[in-house]
Amino acid sequence: MIRKATAVWHGTGRDGSGDLTTDSGVLSASPYGFKTRFENEPGTNPEELIAAAHAGCFTMALAFQLQTAGFTPEELTTQAAVSLDSKDGGFTITGSALTLTARVPDLDQAKFDELAAVAEKTCPVSRLLNAKITLDATLL
Repeated sequence: MIRKATAVWHGTGRDGSGDLTTDSGVLSASPYGFKTRFENEPGTNPEELIAAAHAGCFTMALAFQLQTAGFTPEELTTQAAVSLDSKDGGFTITGSALTLTARVPDLDQAKFDELAAVAEKTCPVSRLLNAKITLDATLL
């Protein structure tokens, strides 16, 4: 399986601008640039997209872990906060903090913690990131 996205950029790093398009069309010429990345101008940025990918990947991995263990979640909500820090003369993604809240009937805390930890370690995006990943998981 191969998934594709295209970035188009015009101009310099600070004053230029670009857009991102995915083959699925979910992103179609979505704007990004210095101000969407380092300030609060409307548009997206690579770190936000990585956060979305990590949250989505982890949550789906947990849903599969729960299913295999015989549990059906009512709702799983995950936020991923990706950190971009100055390091070694450039910028580095240094971490992704996952915050999960889950409603899963008949699941005890110990089993929940076990399944969430496995999902965090085995999700393909977690495996891709060369960064510190933390998980704060709450079973409601």
